[in-house]
Amino acid sequence: MMVNTWIKKMFVALSTLLMVGSAHAVQPYNMTRGVSDISGDVYSMHMIAFWLCVVIAVAVFAVMFYSIYAHRQSKGATPATFHESTTAEAIWTFIPFVILIGLAIPATKTLIAMEDTSDYDLTVKITGYQWLWHYEYIDEGVDFYSVLDTPRTQINNAENKNQNYLLEVDNELVLPVGKKVRFLITSNDVIHAWWVPAVAVKKDAIPGFINEAWTRINEPGVYRGQCAELCGRDHGFMPIVVRAVPEAEFDQFLAANTTLEQNTEYAMAD
Repeated sequence: MMVNTWIKKMFVALSTLLMVGSAHAVQPYNMTRGVSDISGDVYSMHMIAFWLCVVIAVAVFAVMFYSIYAHRQSKGATPATFHESTTAEAIWTFIPFVILIGLAIPATKTLIAMEDTSDYDLTVKITGYQWLWHYEYIDEGVDFYSVLDTPRTQINNAENKNQNYLLEVDNELVLPVGKKVRFLITSNDVIHAWWVPAVAVKKDAIPGFINEAWTRINEPGVYRGQCAELCGRDHGFMPIVVRAVPEAEFDQFLAANTTLEQNTEYAMAD
């Protein structure tokens, strides 16, 4: 009787877990959906795989605990004497095969879309340095460096750390909403990795090579990331900040930075 009660409690707990999991959108522990179409596809794949694992786990543990309970020695159960079953082996080979194929089809579609940098509206070259980023808007005449902007007093624990500790920069990468942006990613010294989860971009920056990636951000906002490759002593001090703005505001940003660059050139010539 105690075993039966325990099994019932286990199923109640699993049911509660499933109901709580359905409200994953308000939980801070799950993968976020992001703000681009690709990040949404990645999130959907993640949730499909997650719930599939939940179903498999519930089914396997249900059969296991039922077998332990229903075929226990105290009920006079005797162990089977067979050593192999061709039918059972065929079943537990076929089912995982079907599951993997079922996951591979949408996953492959998403991966192909992630690599398709054609028909872009804007190209940004990203170069990693120890330990900062250089952004160049190809064909726009604008480029700048982006460096950690967290005060050294916070890093040295001389004052309280703010909300975006080690995730703030002096110059943000400004991108237009609704436009396909192609990234050309490389490095000037060691291997870095440009990673912004919200826009579903994570690419290695390798010296002598140019890797391509792209995004189309659907919502204005500020999205933060970091170098995701162990690149040296200050690896944890080269954050990424992307600010997505409407197209009109982006055009103003380009005009302002181009004007600033020209004025600097004139001043140096004088």
